[in-house]
Amino acid sequence: MALPWQKSLGARPRRDGTTLFRVWAPRAQTVHVRTGGEELALAGVGLDVYEGIAPVGAGADYQFVLRAAEHDQAQVLPDPSSRHQPEGLRGPSRVLDTDSFSWTDAGWSPPALSELVLYELHVGAFTAAGTFAAAAEHLPELAALGVNAVEVMPVADFPGERGWGYDGVYLSAAHRAYGGPEGLARFVDAAHGAGIAVVLDVVYNHLGASGVSAMEAFGPYLTDKYETFWGKAINYDDADCDAVREWVLQSACGWVRDFHLDGLRLDAVHAIHDASPTHIVAELVGRVHAINPRAIVIAESGLNDARVIRGAQDGGWNCDAQWADEFHHALRVLLTGERDGYYADFGTVADLAKAFRRPFVYDGQYSPVRRRCFGAPADDRPPAQFVVFDQNHDQVGNRAFGDRLAHEARPLAAFCTLLSPFTPMLFMGEEYGEDAPFQFFTDHIDEAIARATRDGRRREFGAFASFAAELPDPQDPQTFERSRLTRRVHEPTAACYRELLRARRSLSGEAEVRFDEQRRWLRVRRSGGELLCNFAAECVQLPIEEGRHVVLATHTDAMLDAEAPGTIRLPPLAGALVA
Repeated sequence: MALPWQKSLGARPRRDGTTLFRVWAPRAQTVHVRTGGEELALAGVGLDVYEGIAPVGAGADYQFVLRAAEHDQAQVLPDPSSRHQPEGLRGPSRVLDTDSFSWTDAGWSPPALSELVLYELHVGAFTAAGTFAAAAEHLPELAALGVNAVEVMPVADFPGERGWGYDGVYLSAAHRAYGGPEGLARFVDAAHGAGIAVVLDVVYNHLGASGVSAMEAFGPYLTDKYETFWGKAINYDDADCDAVREWVLQSACGWVRDFHLDGLRLDAVHAIHDASPTHIVAELVGRVHAINPRAIVIAESGLNDARVIRGAQDGGWNCDAQWADEFHHALRVLLTGERDGYYADFGTVADLAKAFRRPFVYDGQYSPVRRRCFGAPADDRPPAQFVVFDQNHDQVGNRAFGDRLAHEARPLAAFCTLLSPFTPMLFMGEEYGEDAPFQFFTDHIDEAIARATRDGRRREFGAFASFAAELPDPQDPQTFERSRLTRRVHEPTAACYRELLRARRSLSGEAEVRFDEQRRWLRVRRSGGELLCNFAAECVQLPIEEGRHVVLATHTDAMLDAEAPGTIRLPPLAGALVA
């Protein structure tokens, strides 16, 4: 028999035109729901869960009225399990009937993990309108390029109108400024019609500061037992944690079940603190797979520990894949020479050679930046379980001015990423040479939080000498406006990406790697072809096997050398695929 908080939390409309409300509120003595001009007392049904049926249907606005004691002043708050916040964090919740969505994707089948080409996008900055509907208009062109999955940055309702989304509060409510829950459903349906899967970025390690006091009025959703970089941790293993775990699990399941999402990307699982016998990530993966066995769960993990993607039988959390930051770091430092902050741990061709085999460059050895040994081997995991990139929202946005890779570095970066044996991910706009930055922008509704965000960002990047200049103000609307895609196409870049994605389909298998540290070249052999890369500041001449030809090259002057048969001449920061 299900415990009270294991039943559906929130507002669930019923066929008779009424709605069942259910909320966990251990810090309240009485709970009412205010809706339709009336207040209905909810009955305690055990373990601090309150429920009741009100004569309102889908589309009705409602709030919970909490009193910690009989004569205390009431607190009127949104539903922690809200599915829609049409007026923002401080407004009422709205009853949502997900069964009323119109779907046309009955025959949809998502691509397998081994076939994925991901594309990360921010709904607000992806188009001038900044909505799900506007983003959907560009899906066919992504499909034509060879993208078959989009990874959407968080849409759970967050403060104000604009933001990265990692300070969300209502974990199950699609942001109103983007088009709300119905807009998200139509976007997913359009994506499936275009042959594109949708993975949603979700944040289950902390709550946005603007919602902490509201959530804590209900109960211990957060814990003082741990801290994250962004504030209190979500309560996964402290007293009264069971209902909190269920609140998160129901959120994850709802996105996949009700919005037909093909997967979730879990933000910063290393900041999820849980000493329970079954880690919350493992439990979440199991619940999601039970709803849709083909749905994928991708973890962002700073642990360099393959238990994140190992199966439960091997003591793992069973995530389908994880982001692999160190492939990016090894590649970027070779291309740019940057050594600030965590980049100081990288800088050799050997680092990238190792990353081409498995992208944990640090898999147990000493890390000078951390001043300790770090990571563990991952040789037992298939390459498709690692998501690699040469740009993403973090590696672009977490720079002083949100600047993208320099133009001269972009072709070789894309060459290495897209022709690697791993699952590649593009960051919006890189496929045509976008120059607009992606800066850190917020729209906090509390001035104290806005001020703390500015100060925290300065502290966070103090280790980077290049960030000594004044950072753009995250609260300034122009910081957001500068981050919108211009969609000005650099045709040579666009052509390069088209060729690379076509060539990717001809390659298979793992990487056999050779390199020369002094001359700064790298050779990566895969079934179907060999990647030749020059990271030096001058041309290099490399031998190739007799009968091989250049399938594609990042530069027009990367070619077989007629004066030295059996060799290829590579300009600085160039790559060529030979077969």
